[in-house]
Amino acid sequence: MEMLINGKLKKVEQRHEAGVSKQTGFPSPATHYLEPTINLHQELITNSDATFFVRVVGDSLAEFNIMANDVLIIDRSIHPKDNNLALIVDEGEFKIIRIPGCGLREEIMLWGVITYIIHCSR
Repeated sequence: MEMLINGKLKKVEQRHEAGVSKQTGFPSPATHYLEPTINLHQELITNSDATFFVRVVGDSLAEFNIMANDVLIIDRSIHPKDNNLALIVDEGEFKIIRIPGCGLREEIMLWGVITYIIHCSR
């Protein structure tokens, strides 16, 4: 409310008025089972600026249990650990390797670490 010069209070221009309920019939007995939707970006990605999605073509990566149409979530900000799957660049081509348990013996160009594999079920 505003005070006018003459000392009186000015009326509120807009007031909240209770509305009429639009619900008809009985409420659903399952309303307390409602849950928020799952946000895959929030669940699977830690650094969105350094995370990329790659769709796999062909079954050449079956040794890593990666099949055609699977989606790889690759984080470029993660330092690889033993037995992590990683995407590397070898002679200008992308390749997937498993980081050996005793560390790398040769120099490679690491592009990113595979954090999740989303399998296509069709």
